[in-house]
Amino acid sequence: MTLLTDLAAALGPAHVLTGSDLARYTGDWTTHYTANPVAVVRPADTEQVSQVMKIAARHGVPVVPVSGRTGLVGGAMTDGGLMLSVERLNRIREIRPNTRIAIVEAGVVLDRLHEAAEAQNLYFPLWFGARGSAMIGGVLSTNAGGSNVLRYGSTRALCLGIEVVLADGRILNLMSQLHKDNSGYDLKQLFIGAEGTLGVITAAVMKLVPRPRAYATATLAARSLPDALILLNRLQEATGGAVEAFEYMPDTYMRRLAEARPDIRQPFTPRQAVNILVEVGATAPRDATPDGDGNIPITDLLETTLAAMMEDGMVLDAEVARTEAQRRAMWQRRELAAEITVARQPAIDTDICLPVDQVATFLDRIHARLPDLDTGAETLSVAHLGDGNIHFTVFGSNNSAELYDTVVEAVEDEVQALGGSFSAEHGVGLSKLPSMKRRKDPVALDVMRAVKAALDPDNRMNPGKVIPDEER
Repeated sequence: MTLLTDLAAALGPAHVLTGSDLARYTGDWTTHYTANPVAVVRPADTEQVSQVMKIAARHGVPVVPVSGRTGLVGGAMTDGGLMLSVERLNRIREIRPNTRIAIVEAGVVLDRLHEAAEAQNLYFPLWFGARGSAMIGGVLSTNAGGSNVLRYGSTRALCLGIEVVLADGRILNLMSQLHKDNSGYDLKQLFIGAEGTLGVITAAVMKLVPRPRAYATATLAARSLPDALILLNRLQEATGGAVEAFEYMPDTYMRRLAEARPDIRQPFTPRQAVNILVEVGATAPRDATPDGDGNIPITDLLETTLAAMMEDGMVLDAEVARTEAQRRAMWQRRELAAEITVARQPAIDTDICLPVDQVATFLDRIHARLPDLDTGAETLSVAHLGDGNIHFTVFGSNNSAELYDTVVEAVEDEVQALGGSFSAEHGVGLSKLPSMKRRKDPVALDVMRAVKAALDPDNRMNPGKVIPDEER
């Protein structure tokens, strides 16, 4: 029996894709990577995933799990391996309003979970631009972040339990609904962020939170990044930690936005150096119920805080959203970041994280260093400032591999010196393997290799990703 024959017998021929049917699986969103799978299989449930894994093990074929294919680091690429798409594992099994959990399968698109939670007056607080195509399995596998990490944490913090199919086909049931469980190792954390190198996530128990009754949203110009952090801290104190997003868009970002999308209104004239999008979410009726004049308390609080900082000279200008349309327009400016970045090439894209009080220092240092590396280089930054995550892009004067490596290593130097990480929320995949080899603690890499060898001794689960080859 051949591999394809065995797979067709287990799943049905319609769900074993080959030839021209592979076209939509062979590229990624960045267009930087091209896959060449032997086939794409689309199992319908966990048991079928288990069958696929057993068949692949019998034939000695690598398996690469794929979901929404919105990744940016080449984590779902293969040359000759078997792609396992979770797109048919797309059931929201249950929403439990009283315990505020959702039991979902790996192929559920993020937006569908948002809609299902909102129907119960709840919220799944993982929010980023690719939410219309990204799937639960993918966001768990990369430990995705987004704009709301400041208040709710990354995907890891939102997951109570998972179900995983191991390389040999065994089903590992970790579908806990518990908030406390000290019965040994927290195994689910091994698989979250592992990018499919240890097993295939097939389902999960995710936390829900109360849906905000009102949002207070503003775009402001701060005198400096340190002043912006003072504003963040004041708002956190005033609102009891209800700041949901605190996004930084410098003047270079706004200029690039104006070039790429002249149809999008700019917030300030003249253009300001430090632009911040801030959003506060109110769940308590006292903060969200309009008064007799139609004023919303949480919006009044935001305005009062901004006004005080304008008097101090730390906030230079501000506009507060008065309607949902105005709020969406503010968010559109921020969520166009990926579009306006990839539209210009060649681009050297980094996804880094720093202590929040070191973001300004990093930017000063790397901009001072960059002219010595490439006199014609330009930069574009956008940041989840509240959690220190910067998407720092360099548009180099040429497309050479040498310049790419030189710039990335310079970024790594400055990040490491300031106690940061070269990888924040996009995962490692293929693109950050050199960084892992250069910067990850060698003992940590040894431990990762030991875990990988224990769970996947034949190195068939998404091989060549996350963990660099060991030097011999």
